[in-house]
Amino acid sequence: MKNIYNQRKEYNKSQLEESSVLLNPIEQFNEWFHELENTNNHNFEINAMTVSTVGERGEPTSRVVLLKEYNENGFVFFTNYKSTKGKDLEMNNHICASFFWWPLERQVIIKGKAFKINNKESEEYFNSRPKGSQIGAIVSNQSEVINGREELEKKYQFLMEKYEKSNPIKPENWGGYRIEHIEIEFWQGRESRLHDRIRYSLQPTLDWKIERLSP
Repeated sequence: MKNIYNQRKEYNKSQLEESSVLLNPIEQFNEWFHELENTNNHNFEINAMTVSTVGERGEPTSRVVLLKEYNENGFVFFTNYKSTKGKDLEMNNHICASFFWWPLERQVIIKGKAFKINNKESEEYFNSRPKGSQIGAIVSNQSEVINGREELEKKYQFLMEKYEKSNPIKPENWGGYRIEHIEIEFWQGRESRLHDRIRYSLQPTLDWKIERLSP
């Protein structure tokens, strides 16, 4: 066993005040996203987000996916609908997504419900992907047990040859989800673990309530 009690760092790059945040959480998210894009730290994927779902036995599962679109309607990512996350969301579409943007010592936590986007939108995105990624989506029966990597590579090579002069068609079981947010928390690391936490909660009037949370 390794003791890592003393493995820590101080956060002191910025602060977050109620008086400085924007009134709309998507506008605040957009501001932070662009601030990160404008830093010199591009050795990680800014749009990598952890999504957490709950299975039929009540057990949570988290994994990293890539955010592909965000606006007032929500946050969009793509996956295999028959994957573990897809099966979870079919049964219980409550979802939590989070970003940890370490270059600026920031975190964003999004809570809401996930809904499948329409097939046309999924096709448009699928058709925009590199051919290798398209075929990867066709080859992978995501989350299912396989005999070995060779099985995947054979299927992949076969389809690469098959579609050498044509475009693959999006599988029916592959597409996007939109997380319709009802709560977004913005977390800014501060010294001595007295972090800033500002939460936006959607009200019945469709306005956003802004509150500071204790760290």
